[in-house]
Amino acid sequence: MRQMSLPRSDVEFAFERFHAANPHVYELFCRFAFDVVEAGHRRFSARTIWERMRWELRVQTRRRTGELKLNDHYPPYYARKFMADHPECEGLFSLRRVKGD
Repeated sequence: MRQMSLPRSDVEFAFERFHAANPHVYELFCRFAFDVVEAGHRRFSARTIWERMRWELRVQTRRRTGELKLNDHYPPYYARKFMADHPECEGLFSLRRVKGD
């Protein structure tokens, strides 16, 4: 994965800003992705992990005030980042084109 120094689209720019302001979101994504790997899955959906994160952040932790919104456009960027940061998990997520590819 290329270094995300120059965003290729408005969505990628927004993702980078969100990621910088909310590093705990990526930590949770990684935790759940590793759960998937440990369960023996070789392929999985980043979108499914994203929905589980919504459940955790909204229901399980009961975060009602100042609720963090998880944008539907960000899972592809987190999937790319995860596989770049963890090359042993290359191919866990199918990557489709995103705006700017």
